[in-house]
Amino acid sequence: MNMPVQWLTLVATLPARNTTARMRLWRAAKALGAATLRDGVYLLPSLESTDEALLTLAADVRAADGSAEVLHIVADEVQDKAFRALFRRVDDYTALIEATRKTGQNEKSLRKLRREFEMLSAIDYFPDEAHEQARLALTDLAARLSPGEPSSISSQIHRLVITDFSGRTWATRKHLWVDRMASAWLIHRFIDNNGKFLWLDSAADCPPDALGFDFDGAAFTHINGRVTFEVLATSFGLETDPAITRISAIVHCLDMGGVPVAEAPGIEAILGGLRAAAPNDDTLLKDAERVFDSLYQNYQQVPCHD
Repeated sequence: MNMPVQWLTLVATLPARNTTARMRLWRAAKALGAATLRDGVYLLPSLESTDEALLTLAADVRAADGSAEVLHIVADEVQDKAFRALFRRVDDYTALIEATRKTGQNEKSLRKLRREFEMLSAIDYFPDEAHEQARLALTDLAARLSPGEPSSISSQIHRLVITDFSGRTWATRKHLWVDRMASAWLIHRFIDNNGKFLWLDSAADCPPDALGFDFDGAAFTHINGRVTFEVLATSFGLETDPAITRISAIVHCLDMGGVPVAEAPGIEAILGGLRAAAPNDDTLLKDAERVFDSLYQNYQQVPCHD
């Protein structure tokens, strides 16, 4: 049985002549995932985030010479069931699942679908089986596009000492892409500049004395929703470097989606071009390292708020 929830309604009226404010209100309510009960009446479950958002919208309406009130509703069982039905996202998740099954999908479309899923999840106040089916469909698509791509595990990230990792052999899957490129750069520049790299046909080929990264069962892989680059940075205390933090955001965005980063599409295009032109992964890493070196130097000079 569903636990009863508190509900909020925003009741707003704007002058008919102010079409800009009316459209702005409609778009803002839609972005919050609000249900429309009638023109100017929007419904949301009462949460800290929605309370603040609707109060902000009400203030915006009043600033545009309109009237607005945010009302709290305690629904009975029948009303609660009817309200919940207004927030079902089955059709949206079904469309996303169908999109994962289309032919011609690539890594770029996967990232786009992941962003859509995360945006949809953010306004899915009552997630059900459809949410889980969409998540699994994206996982399956990622596995098809990038065989060997690691699954995120739940684990503590232990702090390690860089001096204990000098002159090691580091191994990852061949045909490098963003997370593996960036992780190899981080290892080479900050962790083990005397290390050697092996590019594996299969994760099963990883030698027992090598430090694997970015595959299931590797010494360094996806943990708690963090990509391998972020796990390496945290493991070796590099995450406090603001430039590393900003590169982490780009790598995470390009590898797993999530919060958009303005520079990410440009970096993706550059790295994609390098991969297309490089005859092998050794050359590709050398070329990619110049890109990450440049990013790092730039972010050391540019304040984070710029």
